[in-house]
Amino acid sequence: INAGCPGFVATDLNGFRGVRTPEQGAAIAIKLATLPDDGPTGGFFEDAGVVPW
Repeated sequence: INAGCPGFVATDLNGFRGVRTPEQGAAIAIKLATLPDDGPTGGFFEDAGVVPW
């Protein structure tokens, strides 16, 4: 299991004030969903890579 941070995405929820498009925000979810079976697990990721927490 991994977690992904989409960033500050412009959506109806925040009055479209975000600086990222929904497509940009979805990129991390797609990347994590398509990891190979031997890919990383238990991490928190953003576009730039692993987010320490």
